[in-house]
Amino acid sequence: MAASLLLDYPGEESFTARLDAVEQALGAPGSLPATVREPLETFVRGARERGQRAMAEHYVATFDQRRRCCLYLSYYAVGDTRHRGAAILAFKEALAATGYEMDRDELPDYLPVVLELSARCGGDEVAQVLLSSHREGLEVLRTALTQATSPYAGLVEAVCLTLPEIDQATAQRVRALVSAGPPTETVGVTDLLPFPTTPVRYPTAPARGAGQPAARRQEERA
Repeated sequence: MAASLLLDYPGEESFTARLDAVEQALGAPGSLPATVREPLETFVRGARERGQRAMAEHYVATFDQRRRCCLYLSYYAVGDTRHRGAAILAFKEALAATGYEMDRDELPDYLPVVLELSARCGGDEVAQVLLSSHREGLEVLRTALTQATSPYAGLVEAVCLTLPEIDQATAQRVRALVSAGPPTETVGVTDLLPFPTTPVRYPTAPARGAGQPAARRQEERA
């Protein structure tokens, strides 16, 4: 939940409330392992010091204008190619299998949405599958944010720390994707992607209760 709130757009109306909510949650005894909690605490302190306007400007400059800093997970696997529709559909079906219903105009592969799902009853298993299936993209995002010295790097690092350690083959694919960037559409494109992706598998039985997505991205961004 904490990473989901902090990785969403820092709107003027929600900025302080989100930081307060995350700070309170992190203060609960045994809420998270120290290695995961500390990057989140560091981000909250830094965001308060920078202020909403500076954080919003940095957010747009980082996530909207850098190809390797995209918050839409399927983008790293298929880019803006004809495969994107099928990839997004897989996310939509996975969310639907848990009973999760989105109430905002956002794509289902948006990282804060997937992280919000992980905090909901019955959604953690599916969210972990989605994140693990797109681990290459997460690692590219983490690397790009780290290289850009973005405060958001610590948030993605915290997310990655909750997942299994990557193997050598995955690390090689990450290095290749960091170098080449997300795929682009080409003439005569085939079904082959620059690296294999794990098929998304999720429970067929709906979970108890439907989750609601994280805070809505604010209109002042326009």
